[in-house]
Amino acid sequence: MILIADGGSTKTNWCLVDAEGTRAFFNTEGYNPEFIGTAGIIASLRKSLPDTLAADQITELYYYGASISSPPKVAVVADAMRTLFTRARIYVDHDLLAAARALLGQGSGFAAILGTGTNSCLYDGQGVSFTVDSLGYFLGDEGSGSFIGKRLLRDYLRNLLPGNLQEAFRATYGLERDAILDHLYNQPLPNRFLASFARFAYDHNNVSYCRQIVLDGFETFFQNIIVHYPGYQDYLFNCIGSVGYNFRDALTQVVTAHGMSVGKIIRSPIDDLVSYHLECGQ
Repeated sequence: MILIADGGSTKTNWCLVDAEGTRAFFNTEGYNPEFIGTAGIIASLRKSLPDTLAADQITELYYYGASISSPPKVAVVADAMRTLFTRARIYVDHDLLAAARALLGQGSGFAAILGTGTNSCLYDGQGVSFTVDSLGYFLGDEGSGSFIGKRLLRDYLRNLLPGNLQEAFRATYGLERDAILDHLYNQPLPNRFLASFARFAYDHNNVSYCRQIVLDGFETFFQNIIVHYPGYQDYLFNCIGSVGYNFRDALTQVVTAHGMSVGKIIRSPIDDLVSYHLECGQ
């Protein structure tokens, strides 16, 4: 049996494929090795994996995850998988490769992730051939959920949210300054905390302020990242992620304003990623 996983910073989508090709899907939390170690991943999965999953019957495991961009980060995740799936051949790589394979298959082109964080690349049909570093939520991740959430929190703490949004935000989350700063500076997974507030912009998308901060985020994403790809206007804009999908109308507006045409915008790569592995036999 084959197990395939696409892991973001917030959620991991899994698919189990049996010998007959039947697919079974389930979710766990996300495992970003910037914020969690091998022991933490093991403990979480032991609680989260379905009771019906026979780990000793998994022969191949393909895990793609956020921030798996160096051998030490690969080792954090791979060691956890080897502990849990003792008979499987383990393959661990970056979620950007998963996005490219899901969006483009064995073809070439441009692929992006707009979810909790941001990433993008040119793909040559086999691997990532060029990328502009997103730099993570501290320095970059423009257009992402954490980027939008940061803008909302900053304006909320400065009492700059217009109209009834200030009270609506307080009523929705019940958070004051000290609690927010504690989450950001003392608690784990601050990027996930920031990204959680993008939902507020989605729920109030009829308010011009919320529409504008989303547009501003995508515009900054283009200005700081996308326009620095050589010949970027020659590619279709393909994107995976909850933020890109939920705000696809605003994203399309920014994409076309920069002279690109929109290709695929999907929420999750897992279906197409599974198809890629079944078709390629790897």
